[in-house]
Amino acid sequence: MSLPVALTIAGSDSSAGAGIQADLKTFAALGVYGASAITALTAQNTKGVTAVHDAPASIVAAQIDAVFGDLDVKAVKIGMVSRRDIIEAIAAGLDRWKPKHVVVDPVMVATSGDRLLSADAVDALKRELFPRASIVTPNLPEAAALLETAIATIEGEIEAQGRRLLEFGCPAVLVKGGHGKGTQSVDFLVTKDSVERLAAMRVDTRNTHGTGCTLSSAVAAGLAKGESLEEAVRNAKAYVTAAIAASGRLGVGHGHGPVHHFHRFE
Repeated sequence: MSLPVALTIAGSDSSAGAGIQADLKTFAALGVYGASAITALTAQNTKGVTAVHDAPASIVAAQIDAVFGDLDVKAVKIGMVSRRDIIEAIAAGLDRWKPKHVVVDPVMVATSGDRLLSADAVDALKRELFPRASIVTPNLPEAAALLETAIATIEGEIEAQGRRLLEFGCPAVLVKGGHGKGTQSVDFLVTKDSVERLAAMRVDTRNTHGTGCTLSSAVAAGLAKGESLEEAVRNAKAYVTAAIAASGRLGVGHGHGPVHHFHRFE
């Protein structure tokens, strides 16, 4: 029996805590074979991003075609896409190959605060990728930026922003509450017909580099394995919470350290 295959389309993180590297670690930890299409090279570490070099859109398209032309891809995760032409190339690739599951993580700002998505690409992201997604996974600042409004601070506002994001054409939105306050980190899985409140105890740590990438790729891994959307989201949140809790055992970097993707194997 072969492993299910998932494809990540995202940027590379030279310190390996986020982006393509985090996605591939997550896929491996969850029993999924990971393939990749790299949209950008970044020079970054746990303290910040110092340089970004975008891949040509034609190369991004060629990577997507190479993977789908040979591998039986069950799910796609899309992360950092910083330019409109790259977004359009990805959308065209999705239309060519028609994967069953697409998870879009609208990476706009790194944990360090560095902006990763150009302003003119935001509209393209909403127009081209949201309608092709199975689920979109913004955090609280990203949800607010996508809607051009203030960051939600109470649960009713978070749910309302999730519902507004559905209007861009995606059938499900997971608004991640990691940037919120309180003893619990509360996410909201919003669809046209339901709202699921997903809570976990907040972990007191600065090691949060790559948490968004890890969560979205964990959702994609679950979908690739045949889990329902709700099951994939619940399992992904449990995995990420445990990875954050175990992050102190890594001792990597001097800023926002990475989560421990392989905590289950110690």
